Amino acid sequence: MTAAAVLAGLLAVPPPSSASSVPPPPPSASPAIPPSTHACAAATQRCEGRISVPLDWDDPGSERIDVAFAWVPRKGATSTVLANPGGPLPALPMLPMLERTVDRQNLLVVEPRGLGESSPLSCPDLDLNRPETIASCAGQVGARGRFFTTDQAVADMDAVRKALGVPEVTFYGISYGTVFAQAYAARFPESTAGVFLDSLVPVRKDGYAIEPIRSRTDLLGLTCRSSRDCEATWSALVRRLRDRPDAEISLKTLWSLLPRLSEPVFGRELNAAATAYLRGDPLLLRRLAAAAAKAPTQPLRGPQFAGMLAYKCGDAKFPFDRDAPAAERRRQLDRFYAVKRPLRPFTVAEAGGVTGWADWCVHWPTPRKNPPVPPRADHPDVPTATAAGDYDTHTPAEVARRFPHGSLLRVVGGGHSTTLSVPCAREALRAFLADPGEPPRSCDARTYRPIASFPRTAEDLPEAGGLDRRVVAAFATAADAVVRRNPGSGSYRPLKEEPGLRGGKLVFDDGAAVIRLEDVRFVNDVAVSGQISLGRDGTATARLTAGGAEVTLSWPAFRPLDPVPVSGSLGGQPFTARIPV
Repeated sequence: MTAAAVLAGLLAVPPPSSASSVPPPPPSASPAIPPSTHACAAATQRCEGRISVPLDWDDPGSERIDVAFAWVPRKGATSTVLANPGGPLPALPMLPMLERTVDRQNLLVVEPRGLGESSPLSCPDLDLNRPETIASCAGQVGARGRFFTTDQAVADMDAVRKALGVPEVTFYGISYGTVFAQAYAARFPESTAGVFLDSLVPVRKDGYAIEPIRSRTDLLGLTCRSSRDCEATWSALVRRLRDRPDAEISLKTLWSLLPRLSEPVFGRELNAAATAYLRGDPLLLRRLAAAAAKAPTQPLRGPQFAGMLAYKCGDAKFPFDRDAPAAERRRQLDRFYAVKRPLRPFTVAEAGGVTGWADWCVHWPTPRKNPPVPPRADHPDVPTATAAGDYDTHTPAEVARRFPHGSLLRVVGGGHSTTLSVPCAREALRAFLADPGEPPRSCDARTYRPIASFPRTAEDLPEAGGLDRRVVAAFATAADAVVRRNPGSGSYRPLKEEPGLRGGKLVFDDGAAVIRLEDVRFVNDVAVSGQISLGRDGTATARLTAGGAEVTLSWPAFRPLDPVPVSGSLGGQPFTARIPV
């Protein structure tokens, strides 16, 4: 992935609600509460608080820091969920979303040290694109920065649990929260009732987290319909662009498309677009590249990244010695890139020269031995489940190999943080929390079917039971427009208009849930104009002119159907049909 895409993956969760909805901390404890118990232990509604903990849990006399938390007791609840939404980023801003997801159990969210409201680390001039600022930040943080790591943070979490008088917790971790979950379960097995891991970040045998460095061409096979070997097609495409550069598609841009395969537009079209490009039809791939270039990106600068660096660099092992100075680390990492070529068929230079955390962490010292999970630690004998999306950082098969302790929920067609965005994954989580046992083996998050090829003319469109070619062309044009408003297509949602594939213009009015087509040509020989309306029930309806004919269409949008049931009229004459994708 590109450096920006690596970070975008960490942040790929729906936006949290306003923090203003969180009530202020309660007054000091009443005399009925024991001095060793936090005032929030007596709360009957959401309560926020802080505790003081040692900077170094191995040295109780070390500097004291504050750790913030939120406690959400639920009437009648018999169990407690300790949740972390990942990042590692501030957890408390995600509290409203976690409250909606964990809606029946007591909920505890502890802000990890160094982030948000828990003694945050901060470097005002930090810019991950400028290595010197990372080194400068490490110098500003100083020696205390080595204690802002997962092994210390989970000790904070257990201290909050004790202060609230909670006997045991089920740890629900999302993304980087799964590192916290694994560390907590291994270090505090007596207070762990269960573990649910969504979007696993696995740990090595030595206890350190795994931050993969690779190109994700393996994911092309998930939507490969036009070739038995899409990776071979992709390699041929890379060679073509090396030999004959395209001003509209750089190799860096091409590489940036791979992490977007989890988005419906890219998953639906990328393989067919690559095949078409090699056959002399570049418009499809150029369209995807243009949309990706216009998509908003996460800035890689800001004072808050200091805490994230402390965790990501301190908790993991990379292809360099943790104890080596920065210059030697750089040499070791460059040798790894040259020998292993982890981004094949791309080179690191073609991908922009930076793969992500490995390059950034070269400049962050890690002098302390601090594996999140103690080496050779036994996993507690408690109910455990993992949820893995097909397009996640680690595929379901990889999760099954690396974390064989519990049940696996495969989210078919899912991406990252599925329990926050996919209804069937969220329901599997709730079922597990209510009765920790065997969750479903899979749930389906697919909202589209991949395209096998792109037609150039109406005659190239698939047969639909003798249906007039103008109707088939109108439907293909409309379906191509509608997928661009699929709720999962984050790269396209900010676009308010886009050129038609082979001419014309699409205009998106999300407020009215309408798409306007202005002389749009999905195939060269049929121009389509009119309007498409998107209903709340997932039905798309269209009133169009196609090749001079009046066409109305109605079909179920955002569903993985092939063929698609379509009803409508041509010149006022009604029809029903099943049109292949």
